[in-house]
Amino acid sequence: MSVNQEIRARLDRTLVMVGLMGAGKSAIGKRLAQALSLPFVDADKEIEEAAGCTIPEIFARFGEPAFRDGERRVITRLLDGPPCVLATGGGAFMDDTTRAKIKHSGLSIWLRAELDTLVRRTARRNNRPLLNAGDPREILAKLMAVRYPVYAEADLAVDSADAPPEITTQRVIDALGKYLAGRQAQ
Repeated sequence: MSVNQEIRARLDRTLVMVGLMGAGKSAIGKRLAQALSLPFVDADKEIEEAAGCTIPEIFARFGEPAFRDGERRVITRLLDGPPCVLATGGGAFMDDTTRAKIKHSGLSIWLRAELDTLVRRTARRNNRPLLNAGDPREILAKLMAVRYPVYAEADLAVDSADAPPEITTQRVIDALGKYLAGRQAQ
């Protein structure tokens, strides 16, 4: 049995990717799901499907509190389903209720990235409402200061390499294998 098959056999819950926008939650999550033969689910896409409009439209029409409420409900529904790899939005883990549900029903993996990496990666798309309110570098730096201490509550923390995504994916698999082995030894 391969390492990936051993990890998959020991998983009884959803792997929840957390971190700031641009950390690689979707890119790494998709590769991780493929490596572990699990479905990949993007919470933001699920929220858009449930709302019938895009996330920027939800923010513009209803505001961030309404978005967070919908996000909380969608993530709860997904965590109550069969195991998968779930990429969450950058603010999802900041919500106390969502974070508690993830801790209870999932295994959280924080993809930690340097500011320069986040700035470069987020510049590729303009569909990030929080970054449209000013200088992206300044906004990301402020978000890091507020969110990194909370993200540190995740079950695992893995540095998102400024390198091909396969490198970070392998780092996640290695960390996950060590974590599950340690949990099994208890």
